Amino acid sequence: MSVNTTAVSAGQALEALRTGFAAQAGGQMTVSWMLHGRPGIGKTQIVQQLATETGAALFDLRLTTIEPQDLRGLPFYDHEAKRTVWYPPQDLPFDPMRPAILFLDELTAAAPMLQPTVYGLLQERKVGQYVLPASTFIVAAGNTVEDGAIAYEMGTALSDRLVHLSLRAEAGDWIENFAVPRGLHPAVTAFIRTRPDLLDTTQDALRKGLMIACTPRSWERVSTLLGAVPDKALRDVLIAGTLGEAAAAEFILIAEDIAATVQANAMLEAAQKERLDMYPASLHGLTALVYALVTLTDETTITPVIEVMAEIRLLAERTNRPGFAALPLGELTTYGFELLIDKALTLGLQEAFRDSKPYAAYVADREAAGLA
Repeated sequence: MSVNTTAVSAGQALEALRTGFAAQAGGQMTVSWMLHGRPGIGKTQIVQQLATETGAALFDLRLTTIEPQDLRGLPFYDHEAKRTVWYPPQDLPFDPMRPAILFLDELTAAAPMLQPTVYGLLQERKVGQYVLPASTFIVAAGNTVEDGAIAYEMGTALSDRLVHLSLRAEAGDWIENFAVPRGLHPAVTAFIRTRPDLLDTTQDALRKGLMIACTPRSWERVSTLLGAVPDKALRDVLIAGTLGEAAAAEFILIAEDIAATVQANAMLEAAQKERLDMYPASLHGLTALVYALVTLTDETTITPVIEVMAEIRLLAERTNRPGFAALPLGELTTYGFELLIDKALTLGLQEAFRDSKPYAAYVADREAAGLA
């Protein structure tokens, strides 16, 4: 059974959940939500991000690992009342004063015998005599049969209890809302910007009968491997085992070029005259440099970061390296400053732009060109 709703990016799904959370907190509505998406697309990260932003306690239940009695709790005989009472599990929210998110992960892979118990949580917000606190926000997640994952068809009795969000992998959204904020390795971020089709290759892998596919989660793992495994030969094997041989071979070539040319830390410490010869001459390298600069930005580096970023647009005229003339230096500088300003606003460093002469010159050039 297909999910017949409009597909949204991970960022759009997070914004929808933010809106729902705020509406529930304001007493405007109380509904349960369902995130559909391929394995590794970022469903869990969306819910974790929502909990971080709202300060809500996160109760993460993997429904493939529990049985109905795990939600109902344990029976206890009350001798005085002469009846059996149930003690609910600690995996459910109890504090009515603190907002909570109940995350029912792998809902579509849960055993059918568990689903009636889950119905109560999703619709009546109770299991037996236990009632969820009013401040609890419910989100479920799961894969579909078409994703090649273990999944049961969701019956109408269950699907009717949910607001459904179908996730699609979108490279720009992933870079802006996940890769850059989390400081993923600049080689990964730069590669996906130029090869957005390789962010998620699950469908192609299923069609070809291949076990390994690229997913947002696997690219995050590659970022970790780049920083954790110093031995190149071993690292290349592990990257192939994460992305698949073809995608890994293409990425490794780009990563080698970036590793050989990107010197972000050294550039921040160098004088301007020395710095000009340190800029990468390829688009991949310059793109990775932009992401590296944003990642390195803090209160001690913001001033030189602005200087290095602003200089990118001037490389063709300030150096004798002819390759720069063919590159979109102005567009890359503008893109870099958009990311950098977002980072500065997050860190409260926006005043650095007001006092920066290189940034003022960049803005003046854009105004003169009619682009501001």
